[in-house]
Amino acid sequence: MTTTADDLTEQSTRTEPPSGGVLSPQYRALTVGMVALITLVAFESLAVTTAMPTVAQALDGLHLYALAFGGPLASSVVAMVISGTWSDLKGPTRPLWHGTAWFLGGLIIAGLAPSMEILVVGRIIQGFGSGLLTVALYVVVGHLYPAALRPRIFAAFATGWVVPSLVGPAIAGLVVEHTTWRAVFLAVPAIAIPAALVMRPGLARGSAHEARPGRLWDKRALWAVAAAVGVGLLHYGGQQRGALQLILLASGLAGVVAFAPKLLPSGTFALKKGLPSVIATRGLVAAAGFGAEVFLPLMLTRERGLSPAFAGLVLTVSALSWTAASWYRGRPNQPFSHAVFLQAGMISIVLGIVTAALTLNEHVPVVVGILGWGLAGLGMGTVFPTVSVQVLEYSEREEQGANSSALQLSDSLATATVLAVGGSLFAALEPHSALTAYLVAFGLPAVLALLGVQAGRRTATP
Repeated sequence: MTTTADDLTEQSTRTEPPSGGVLSPQYRALTVGMVALITLVAFESLAVTTAMPTVAQALDGLHLYALAFGGPLASSVVAMVISGTWSDLKGPTRPLWHGTAWFLGGLIIAGLAPSMEILVVGRIIQGFGSGLLTVALYVVVGHLYPAALRPRIFAAFATGWVVPSLVGPAIAGLVVEHTTWRAVFLAVPAIAIPAALVMRPGLARGSAHEARPGRLWDKRALWAVAAAVGVGLLHYGGQQRGALQLILLASGLAGVVAFAPKLLPSGTFALKKGLPSVIATRGLVAAAGFGAEVFLPLMLTRERGLSPAFAGLVLTVSALSWTAASWYRGRPNQPFSHAVFLQAGMISIVLGIVTAALTLNEHVPVVVGILGWGLAGLGMGTVFPTVSVQVLEYSEREEQGANSSALQLSDSLATATVLAVGGSLFAALEPHSALTAYLVAFGLPAVLALLGVQAGRRTATP
């Protein structure tokens, strides 16, 4: 009888992990260092969003404001592809160290920048570094952690992304208000360098890797550059208006549509069974969750009259539920297969989006939408660690870099596309009918989440 991915799932999740788990003496330093790096990457992303208005004003760089966000997003797309190839050819250690160095170097350049132009260069370098190191960290998990422990470490990674959303913006705001915006960039290296050094003994255990022939700069890297340009145009175009916006969005969308399929497993867009559907599910969950989340605080403040602080509570609720779901998915002896968890998680996101949209009706208590959005957090916390585990189960050792790269590319490309398209549709419709604009803004992610239910079902091979 053929062993399928779900057979492996049940074997691995029903087997007790080694004593002590990911914090046992054998793994403790490596686990702490990796989760710390993931958390710092996430914190920096949120902190920069909070600080950037002050930065643009201080450096007289409002004309480069959009590029300060689109640049690192585009460079990370290229880095993800290079890191995947590099990890498969030489092992994940080199791209991990290089990624950490590029990430920290970019932060230092941005923090010391005398002009907005230099700051944007630093941000692009920073984005390149984060793309290298995040893919390499996934491959490290595949190389050094047994299958029984992977759900736990990926649950910790998920928490590392969520926790900064609870405290990151507030901390960054206080830092900018009471010290200087430069501290938002320059403080992170002081923590990241010790975190990276802590990992060295653990990485040394798995540093031996039989090098394979191949080039880092191949046709996939060129396709990644083309896709990155498309992402950059989408991001920049989404913040423009009029004919220029349409031209930039159309050009960016054409670039992503033309080159993204070349960077992902064949059949990803057709939801082919197995690995392609796993990769597709990651893109769908990210686009659905984040695509709806950006409009919810806006709707609660503008249409229901909530203060920004109270409207932000909705993000706190979803972050807490995300953390709880990730913790549960990291526990051993799970009762269901990956495919069942993925479908349940996507349905939870659909329900969260629908419930949040109900608060457009003034007769629906706001608390219903806030608590309902917690369902979306549960879904996100269920799906993210599940697909991370699955992609390694579908990957041979020499494929883990390429497939981990594809997983994160799917996330980045789908999210950038949906945010650009959804934001543009909202901006075009809102002056005529706010209700229609919000329904479209929530409706598009809901449709993607429903598609994700089907994709989740197809992650299990027959």
